[in-house]
Amino acid sequence: QEPLMETGGGLVQAGDSLRLSCLASGYDLSGRVWGWFRQTPGNEHEFVAAISGSASTTYYADSVNGRFTVSRNYNKNMMDLQMTALKPGDTASYFCAVHYLPSLSRTEAMNWHGYEYWGQGTQVTVSS
Repeated sequence: QEPLMETGGGLVQAGDSLRLSCLASGYDLSGRVWGWFRQTPGNEHEFVAAISGSASTTYYADSVNGRFTVSRNYNKNMMDLQMTALKPGDTASYFCAVHYLPSLSRTEAMNWHGYEYWGQGTQVTVSS
């Protein structure tokens, strides 16, 4: 069983909102940094947002800052990504990931190589 599973993707229009969720099961990943990345065909994973193990620190890519909000739900072992004012450029497969450390600098959080667990991704398509 994959430890992470994303839900909530879909087809929306520019300006709409969408909420992605990431559920962890089978593993205690509560104290680690969780992150969201996105990927388009032929490109590497692009950092979107991350939240520390304590949820006290969040990081966002410049392209989504002010529009996206990452949050943790420890009771449900979940992480959410609330996306607002969506743009066609946000179209991608969105992946949640969990790092092996509880806290990171922004530079470290943006580096997808350090994330240990990954979901299978959920597609977000924003039409103009």
